[in-house]
Amino acid sequence: MAENKQYDVVIIGAGPGGMTAAMYASRANLSVLMLDRGAYGGNLNNTAEIENYTGFKKIKGPELAQQMYDGATQFGAEYAYGTVTKVELDGNLKKITTDMDETYTAKAVVIATGSDHRRLDVPGEEDFSGRGVSYCAVCDGAFFKNKHLIVVGGGDAAVEEGVYLTQLASKVTVLVRRDELRAEPIIQAEAMNNDKMEFIYNTSVTEIIGDDIKVTGVKTHNNKTGEEGKIAADGVFIYVGNIPMTTSFTNLNILDDQGWVKTDDRMQTAIPGIFAIGDVRETPLRQVATAVGDGAIAGQQVYEYIKSMN
Repeated sequence: MAENKQYDVVIIGAGPGGMTAAMYASRANLSVLMLDRGAYGGNLNNTAEIENYTGFKKIKGPELAQQMYDGATQFGAEYAYGTVTKVELDGNLKKITTDMDETYTAKAVVIATGSDHRRLDVPGEEDFSGRGVSYCAVCDGAFFKNKHLIVVGGGDAAVEEGVYLTQLASKVTVLVRRDELRAEPIIQAEAMNNDKMEFIYNTSVTEIIGDDIKVTGVKTHNNKTGEEGKIAADGVFIYVGNIPMTTSFTNLNILDDQGWVKTDDRMQTAIPGIFAIGDVRETPLRQVATAVGDGAIAGQQVYEYIKSMN
């Protein structure tokens, strides 16, 4: 076993929120470690261009990730690779173990592991990711002006994002697996009154199809009649839920019944010294800007918490 390395705060996840928390905490003269199972930046590295982050008219995702990392480390915050497998309590301290056979001890922990989009797991979904398949209308809708789009899902997110896309697309077809929507009535009413939206019920996507460059449509299955079909479209936006990346924290009893970390408005969990930010929380908007806001609050609260320990 490698030696136990000690920090004031360990931030689990080095996406926009985690890097912002690291910047605020290290700027307060705390020793900070960011741990991530991949490259710093998180989903920024999978985003070609970002057009909705204040201060930049347009910026490539990896470029923004690098700028955030440079800002996060300028006051001494460190970065290390590794997947956290467990967080344990040791009095007022927290013991963090990774799959790299490393152990860290910290006075505070910030959980910033984010969430993952629930996939359809159908042929073509992964092949056309970023080439017509998207999980974020706010992020990618602008690339489909005056195009026909398909939205998959029947909950609040699917219908709300479908309405949003009608501001850009010529037509939005919502494919609903059941015979009715699960979205709240007020959201449904707005969608039903939108001339650009149509709903096809009892329909599942069995394959996303396209050419060498982009999506051209989907293959469908009618869940009542068994009929197979095909719908031509320029893009497919998938909203069948999100999965919180929180399996490493189940022993802490800070998760709700869906696996999201529960916090107050100061990003504090039920355990003093353990905070959570960004997409790992049940939040109404999963964007770079909201993660950064959470990170700033958490970074400052970590400082206040550690100061109270002295």
